[in-house]
Amino acid sequence: MATKKYTVTLPEELAEAIRAEVGPGGFSRYVTQAIERQRERERLHEAVRWWESEYGEITEAELAEVEAEHRDLERQHAERTGAHEAAEQPYEGKRDAA
Repeated sequence: MATKKYTVTLPEELAEAIRAEVGPGGFSRYVTQAIERQRERERLHEAVRWWESEYGEITEAELAEVEAEHRDLERQHAERTGAHEAAEQPYEGKRDAA
């Protein structure tokens, strides 16, 4: 993918904390990945809005069922791969306000 240099303004404290974490040369990659994740979230929110407009609002019970399925899949994956600590992590896919 072609790249182009842009100028953005960030809070200094935030930018320096990121730079300290990612080291030299990692800042652009970090920002790119953060923007990609944000765009993905926006597309997912759009899909949920469409789904709910067609089929009605997703209920708390449906969300709980999906979260339980996700935990079960994570547990099964951890058992197969030996990554037991991954299965113990709480599911962080809580629904954001659209």
